[in-house]
Amino acid sequence: MVDTILPGITARRVQTPRLAANVLERPSDARSAVARTVLFVHGNVSSSLFWQPMMRSLPADVRALAVDLRGFGDSETLPVDATRGVRDFSDDVASVIDTLGLGAVHLVGWSMGGGVAMQLLLDRPELVASLTLQAPVSPYGFGGTALDGSLLTPDAAGTGGGGANPDFVARLAAGDRSDEEGSPRAVYRATYVAAGNSPEHEDIWIESMLTTKTGLDNYPGDSTPSENWPGFAPGGRGILNTMAPTVFDTTGIVDVDPKPPVLWVHGMQDAIVGDASFFDLNQLGALGIIPGWPGAEVAPPQPMIAQTRAVLERYAERGGSFTELELADCGHSPHLEHPDEFRAALLALIEGADRAAA
Repeated sequence: MVDTILPGITARRVQTPRLAANVLERPSDARSAVARTVLFVHGNVSSSLFWQPMMRSLPADVRALAVDLRGFGDSETLPVDATRGVRDFSDDVASVIDTLGLGAVHLVGWSMGGGVAMQLLLDRPELVASLTLQAPVSPYGFGGTALDGSLLTPDAAGTGGGGANPDFVARLAAGDRSDEEGSPRAVYRATYVAAGNSPEHEDIWIESMLTTKTGLDNYPGDSTPSENWPGFAPGGRGILNTMAPTVFDTTGIVDVDPKPPVLWVHGMQDAIVGDASFFDLNQLGALGIIPGWPGAEVAPPQPMIAQTRAVLERYAERGGSFTELELADCGHSPHLEHPDEFRAALLALIEGADRAAA
């Protein structure tokens, strides 16, 4: 049995009006009445466990918390209403912040968690002192959009719950810990980190992935038939549908007032969130992996990085600020693959935000 909690980290269940949430903490030793608090939000097919090394490495005067989203880790398993985009998740995170009386936190979101963090900023801006987006989902959602965010088809065909690999879903449900092709471990090695990168604690990361609750109400969700290639469109239930571009749009952050400083960290070899994502069905069609692709004029791959950069540039033009940290030899997990660079950038953001608020 793998011991998944690292020394110095504690886990507790926080009962909020919305759910019973599992929260990890590396406490602060700050003697001041108000300690700096960083709250980490994980991505899809993962949990708070992934944040532990970074939490442990932060200065002792920083309180570090990480929350499990519903249906992940040790938080309560509840249905995900995808018609609300990621708001079931962001409202849950806000309820944890409120229940613990944290006030404004330095919010860090990874991948899908980046989308959750952006949605939280939109809906509860008073809770966000700074925003760090690590390999975040595009502000226009995952798949099915052109550079300007417009839908490629009215129903966003090829996005949502129908895009999951059934074999991978079955392996998650079965608790597959092998290194066979298609297993969570193989997917982690091939897509969570860049080739050749082998962060320690891999067994913990696999246990984290295996906490993902499967089914129509959780991962991956449902789908609906479509007359457009590849034959399906988003449904209204479950995790992957929360990021469908028909329901997910966080570009409104450009108009948030006041605007917290933003840090955007991403790897140049990211196979999940990129301008040529291997999880974008249009990209797989272009590569010939999925047959019948109608061509680049009809179904081009989503330019995820270009979209995020364009939205953050508008954020800056309208009075905000953002820092981009693009890392070579880095995949989808900068905090594991390049922890020193990630930590330095995060702490610089926090220090700047605290000075501006003083």
